[in-house]
Amino acid sequence: MIEQPSPNFNERKGPPDMVVLHYTGMTSGPEAIARLCDPEAKVSAHYAVEEDGSIYRLVAEERRAWHAGVGFWKDETDINGASIGIEIVNPGHEFGYRDFPQTQIDAVIGLLDGIRERWDIPDWRILGHSDVAPARKADPGERFPWQVLAEHGHGLWVTPDMPPEGAMGPPLGMGETGLGVFSLQSALGKLGYNILAGGPYDVETATIVTAFQRHWLPEQIGTDLEGRADAKLRVTLMALLRHMTLLDV
Repeated sequence: MIEQPSPNFNERKGPPDMVVLHYTGMTSGPEAIARLCDPEAKVSAHYAVEEDGSIYRLVAEERRAWHAGVGFWKDETDINGASIGIEIVNPGHEFGYRDFPQTQIDAVIGLLDGIRERWDIPDWRILGHSDVAPARKADPGERFPWQVLAEHGHGLWVTPDMPPEGAMGPPLGMGETGLGVFSLQSALGKLGYNILAGGPYDVETATIVTAFQRHWLPEQIGTDLEGRADAKLRVTLMALLRHMTLLDV
């Protein structure tokens, strides 16, 4: 652990019960860490994880770092106040998005091991920046290995059985209305996204569906299914909700 204190924090109102994962989205790790420690930038995170697995501690976990901005998850609107923020060095979609090295992911897993020994953070509150702010953010993105994290005990992941082909009809998409759209919007809201059921399949719905795909169905990003809700997405969403029910969420 490398100590690299950032001045960009304030006091929490309570203990953290959430982790938000980001990519840095800059051309290099040193550049990103310098910005996270720049008082003029007014941004920070609790940790930054370099591609070689080096971990920088920027803000004490007991303090409120400024990493998430305006966001929402399951009625929580002060994401910074509720969460521990981890910035993972990667140039992101703007500067040559690439796979996260295994050494880096191993470091993130070890970091989460320690964080969750110190704080009560449930699996369903280990999230990406794009989950809590889908209209603004795409990180850590579709290349981030959420399934690997879940296999090491961190976060939700399901692999549901699929119904027979055609049993659930064609994908839902822009402009559609009806019970299927209502049910989709309702389920996304129950999972935690900031969406109310009712109205057509609009830009907001498509944006949140894309955020869901980045986290739980990354293979759909960049295809004609991006932003559309096919049978696999709807079955995966319902399986996640059933799993949360088993966890008494």
